[in-house]
Amino acid sequence: MRVETNLRRRGRENGLAISSQGAARQTGEAPWAVLALEKSRRRFQRLVEDIGPNYVIYSHRDDGIVEYATKGAEHIFGISLERLIGSSFELIPWLPASRESAWANIRAMMVTGETPPRYELQFRRPDGGIGTVAVISHPVRGENGLYNRVEGIVEDITERKRTEDRLREAASVFSHAREGVVIAAPNGDILDVNDAFTKISGYRRDEVIGRNPKMLGSDRRDRFLYEDMWRGLTEHGHWTGEILNRRKDGKRFVALVTISAVHDDRGQLVRYVAIYSDITAIKEHQRQLEYIAHFDVLTGLPNRVLLSDRLQQAMVRAERTSRRLGVVYVDLDGFKVVNDTYGHAVGDRLLPVVAEHMQDALREGDTLARLGGDEFVAVLPDLTDTEACLPILDRLLGAAARAMRVDGEVLRVTASLGVTFYPGPEKADADQLLRQADQAMYQAKVAGRNRYHIFDAERDRALRRRYSELERIRQGMLAGELVLHYQPRVRMLTGEVVGVEALLRWRHPQRGFVLPAEVLSIIDGHPLAVELGNWVLDTVLDQLETWRSNGLSLPVSVNVAVQQLRQGDFLDRLRSRLAAHPGVEPGDLELEIVEATALQELALITPLAQACRGLGVAFALDDFGSGYSSLTCLRRLPVHRLNVHQGLVRDLLNNPDDQAILQGVLSLAATLHRQVIVEGVETRAHGELLLRLGCDLAQGFAIARPMPADELPVWLAAWRCPPSWLSVPAERLGRRVDEGRLGPSLPCALIGPGMPERTEHCAAIPPPGSINQQNVKQNETDSSVTPVDRRCPASQTLISTQ
Repeated sequence: MRVETNLRRRGRENGLAISSQGAARQTGEAPWAVLALEKSRRRFQRLVEDIGPNYVIYSHRDDGIVEYATKGAEHIFGISLERLIGSSFELIPWLPASRESAWANIRAMMVTGETPPRYELQFRRPDGGIGTVAVISHPVRGENGLYNRVEGIVEDITERKRTEDRLREAASVFSHAREGVVIAAPNGDILDVNDAFTKISGYRRDEVIGRNPKMLGSDRRDRFLYEDMWRGLTEHGHWTGEILNRRKDGKRFVALVTISAVHDDRGQLVRYVAIYSDITAIKEHQRQLEYIAHFDVLTGLPNRVLLSDRLQQAMVRAERTSRRLGVVYVDLDGFKVVNDTYGHAVGDRLLPVVAEHMQDALREGDTLARLGGDEFVAVLPDLTDTEACLPILDRLLGAAARAMRVDGEVLRVTASLGVTFYPGPEKADADQLLRQADQAMYQAKVAGRNRYHIFDAERDRALRRRYSELERIRQGMLAGELVLHYQPRVRMLTGEVVGVEALLRWRHPQRGFVLPAEVLSIIDGHPLAVELGNWVLDTVLDQLETWRSNGLSLPVSVNVAVQQLRQGDFLDRLRSRLAAHPGVEPGDLELEIVEATALQELALITPLAQACRGLGVAFALDDFGSGYSSLTCLRRLPVHRLNVHQGLVRDLLNNPDDQAILQGVLSLAATLHRQVIVEGVETRAHGELLLRLGCDLAQGFAIARPMPADELPVWLAAWRCPPSWLSVPAERLGRRVDEGRLGPSLPCALIGPGMPERTEHCAAIPPPGSINQQNVKQNETDSSVTPVDRRCPASQTLISTQ
């Protein structure tokens, strides 16, 4: 029996017809066949509904209007079935290329009736991402026998495509990575390797599959490294480190290896993945850089960096073992001559030979390092005492002095060695030890070279103390602690003030006024003396200009240091200073230099004094009598005045010998037509005796102490010459030598009461009444005497000892 049915949709649920009405026409079959057909339809409907959210069964007309779709469309495309069914399938947000592809397939099916192969379409997902579906479709004929519908199934393959892309990328990375990749089983057997690994190791893929990576191990296996590797994999799931491996050809290579443990969803270990990077070239380059950083390229000896490290270690060892450490600073003598004579290329070939000889002279465990140029340092540890290093020093001297043949030339140099020891009297670090050895080496150079000198800690303390004091003086000058005081000079016969001497004082914030004598030994010979001298000159010129503007015209004497005069621009600076003070007459300034310095620097002082005279600035010889001036030198010096050293005046009242010496000085000055001023006149009695000896220009505490510039005008207003000086009759003054001739002798009784008669000391003293009136008049009117800073005879600074 055959059953024919007509189904008509009465309702809709999930896009499917849920009820139908039809007529069955019995065509020779029983009515129960209709029920069986309905049962089959319902079973098919449940199957379609359970197909899953990633699938859609659909049907649409040839114009794209959707007639039927399952609920998966809502999950995949985010469009409700109510909107989709009855609308064009273009409601789905296809990407433009996919939309064109879908229509092309529909048109082809409508024309040919052929079912196209499975194809893929892309669309915009509800979350904004790109989704991909796979489409299987076929054409359906209508009642007219033409194809006018399309039925099919759509599968969402977005995640599958992503997975495939990731696998494809992983496969590409695995194949094309420049690092070697090894995939191993949990027991360590190799499952797969990439091409980069075969290039690094030299093994083909089929030669390593199934084998353990230990096959790459070199003969230098590090048990601790492998223990660390397995501990890292076990505890952290990964490990990174450097492994020394061996290639197939036997050559070693260094690999940077990163190993990761791969676990499945249940946490079970399933794989090891190792990435190998060949860093052999990097390690070699690193080794070269480390060598350059720690060794001298020319000699191969340790350089300053490595020396510092080894010296630190040797110092620690010396403290731990209670032994001595010797540090030897080596400087080659005559190496510059080799460079200048034969060229630097020969010098560069000589240095490695000398370094090798000196290295051979040392013990095993000693270090010889090159600091640069021709300077080396030897570190001698484990000395029982300081004497133990003496044979080593002798060997070093002998090694450096050996004749060497370089480029056919026989060359010879020597060495000067400076030695210091650790531990020493004072705590020292590595840098201080090197400085101590360097200072001792310099002393060896000064002593004649080709010898050694052991560092003197006491001398070093004195040097450091001096440097500290020099810096304190410099700071004091910058802080305005240094000031000038002025001590008047007078003509005792009349009381006339003929000038002042500028004297330095240090107004120390803790110690009060410090006299210059304390500073002499500190700045003597140091560049600070020049800096200080320039400051004194500038200060004096400023003060002269101030006095001139206030109506006070008073010459000022300034002592200059030989270091100042040695400056090539001294005259230019003096000329510019005078030009910068137009209110000052050049004659207001007088420069003084001590006798001892003038004699030592006669060739320098003579032309400078003449040039200064051309500027209108006078020159005087200070501390006369403290040196050993010859008449020839004194005659050649273009000085207009002699300042008698106060040492000849101190015992003048009680020492006839000093009187005789002073009498000789006065006679000598008169013969050479030089003025004389006596410094250090401490009492009125000194002045009276000086007047009787024929000297009326004086300076000292009997007249005035040095005073600040602002007190000088007050003192001038109050100054009165002692009556005992003014009361010395002019006819009783000892006459000075006129025109180079000595006058008649003065009776010894005029020397002073209670003094022994020594006629040989009185021969040059003129008798009363024999005074040369012309000379007296000249002395009374001559006011060109100028002041000066006082110094010790050997001093060359601007500071007075008064």
